[in-house]
Amino acid sequence: MPPGLKDVAARAGVSIKTVSNVVNGYVHVAPATRARVQAAIDALGYVPNMAARQLRSGRSGVIALAVPELQSPYFAEMAGLIVQAAERRSWTVLIDQTDGHAERERNLVAGLRRHAIDGLIFSPLALAGDDLPKRTETPIVLLGERVWHGPADHVAIDSTAAAAEATRHLIGLGRRRIAAIGVQEDPSAVTAHQRLAGYRLALAEAALPPIEAPAASFHRADGAAAMARLLDGDSRPDAVFCFNDLLALGAIRTLLSRGCRVPGDVAVIGFDDIEDGRFSTPTLSTIAPDAPRIAQLAVDLLGERLGDGSAAAGPPRELRVDHRLVIRESTAGQG
Repeated sequence: MPPGLKDVAARAGVSIKTVSNVVNGYVHVAPATRARVQAAIDALGYVPNMAARQLRSGRSGVIALAVPELQSPYFAEMAGLIVQAAERRSWTVLIDQTDGHAERERNLVAGLRRHAIDGLIFSPLALAGDDLPKRTETPIVLLGERVWHGPADHVAIDSTAAAAEATRHLIGLGRRRIAAIGVQEDPSAVTAHQRLAGYRLALAEAALPPIEAPAASFHRADGAAAMARLLDGDSRPDAVFCFNDLLALGAIRTLLSRGCRVPGDVAVIGFDDIEDGRFSTPTLSTIAPDAPRIAQLAVDLLGERLGDGSAAAGPPRELRVDHRLVIRESTAGQG
């Protein structure tokens, strides 16, 4: 017979309930106890009986993650981190891509079924708080800047403060013609609006005029095209704050192709700290959200909603996660 919870408990010298808590990823287990139970699991080769667990708990052991686009390195990296955090609870993650379309996002939320998934981690791009149901049988955790103080738990960074910090970094370098790439007029483009607000705030503090370049989306080609327009215009910048790293990488490509030195002629900073920026030439200065923390908190919030006690039925929670300024060659180099 394969080993069971009772065998693991006996070997670790703990109760069956403690073993169950460790196997199910509950956080309220002392680290030393968790390590002892895990050592017993490894030694015995214990494998949880998923079918039995689902029958006992009434849960599938499956959660869903919905993001606007998986081709974006930021969302791809976030998906990987969420999968890792879910694996520690023995959860499986189903991943969906909404393309930021309101109808797809609405259908996703309206189609939630408890028997199919236990919870949803959702990064909306089109839906606002009023578009989301006040209560669903399936717990939801929201990511990103689109919905604040909505009907579900929410994890995000302060995008406005982060954008202001990026802009102040450029001002601190002595740059005085600082452009922003990524401006969008669509009212639903909350991320762009928040980053624009931070950019404007920092410029106003320094009594500097804004130079704002629109971008249809946050992709490399949009950054390259926006940078070309800036170079061809009357307000040629000496620094650029891009609303994400892909825009910044596109902008750098245009600058180098036009014979401009980065950062000598134009300093460039992005936002997101994707892996591409750490290996670009020059390497990219950026704002780095604490992505592992965002992923872990999102999974933990779902776990608490699925558990027993007051957290399962309490009011929605807003959790802000730290960010940091990462200075690399595109602003601090000698190019």
